[in-house]
Amino acid sequence: MNGITGRMGYRQHLLRSILPLRETGLTLEDGTKVAIEPILIGRNAAKVRELAELHNVEHWSTDLDAVIADPTVDVVFDASMTSLRAATLKKAMANGKHIFTEKPTAETLEEAIELARVAQDAGITAGVVHDKLYLPGLVKLRRLVEEGFFGRILSIRGEFGYWVFEGDHQEAQRPSWNYRKEDGGGMTTDMFCHWNYVLEGIIGKVKSVNAKTATHIPARWDEQGVEYKATADDAAYGIFELETPAGDPVIGQINSSWAVRVYRDELVEFQIDGTHGSAVAGLRKCLSQQRANTPKPVWNPDLPVTEPFREQWAEVPANAELDNGFKLQWEEFLRDVVAGREHRFGLLSAARGVQLAELGLQSSAERRTLDIPKIEL
Repeated sequence: MNGITGRMGYRQHLLRSILPLRETGLTLEDGTKVAIEPILIGRNAAKVRELAELHNVEHWSTDLDAVIADPTVDVVFDASMTSLRAATLKKAMANGKHIFTEKPTAETLEEAIELARVAQDAGITAGVVHDKLYLPGLVKLRRLVEEGFFGRILSIRGEFGYWVFEGDHQEAQRPSWNYRKEDGGGMTTDMFCHWNYVLEGIIGKVKSVNAKTATHIPARWDEQGVEYKATADDAAYGIFELETPAGDPVIGQINSSWAVRVYRDELVEFQIDGTHGSAVAGLRKCLSQQRANTPKPVWNPDLPVTEPFREQWAEVPANAELDNGFKLQWEEFLRDVVAGREHRFGLLSAARGVQLAELGLQSSAERRTLDIPKIEL
């Protein structure tokens, strides 16, 4: 597990996914169990040692190459800096390791496609974290789509983000490299790869993008309290043309910002509107409103609004116990590894995410809508 001292690598992948699986073992379809034993990798020996001791993990190292070359290692997971990821994944696959990785998988589309080719030629199982599709709110939203709740889907709108402190008076909640383009940072690069699989997984193929990026906060302070120039975008506003499997056109719009204060129930929310109903989903909850229960508000700016709009929506039940989304995908991926089969969210899916980010940045720079070509290996 490389890059495990980072926020996501530690909290979601180690603490909430792999350590619980170490305790219970991975249950396969036939009921047998597979033992899971993590090896913690990081560049800071003191931090890695501290985590290993804290969680009683026997194996840890700062020598990534040696661990990748170890014949007893089956899977290499990467949650390190984006700029280092492609080289790590290539090396792991060249050594015959199965890989599971955070996103984006590479800094360029060409590199991302090359990774998908390497995985195909190596015959290994490759998985890319698509965590949001496993989270309860979006699981419920997808279920409504599959059951035909919306009728003909018209649009999907998303709002994501929160205020990330600059780092001068209050410590920033995100690492400084996120705001340096030269280190692989940027909102578009970070989040459009997520939005691609969310839109694909819930609605359908993304056909075009029109985006506007911005660097709202031009100066920030790093982990040592030193001021630096923010060279990457901290906000991206995107409009997407989508197509459902039935061929229906859908308009998508997603605002993403690290310079916005939250006035919504969750840090990310998606709303789908259709001819027969609408639904709003965060990471946990999902609320819906059927056509027959839709109120008929009248626009009158001279009178105060008395409609209790939020009370007119019904919560969508889970109807099943839904575990942590990261852990659920880890379990699915590891079962695929043991079975020797392809994981449904592989490096080609990740390449489409990198492609959307690249075209989003190009769209913003050129101030125009760009079609998204099909990727061929």
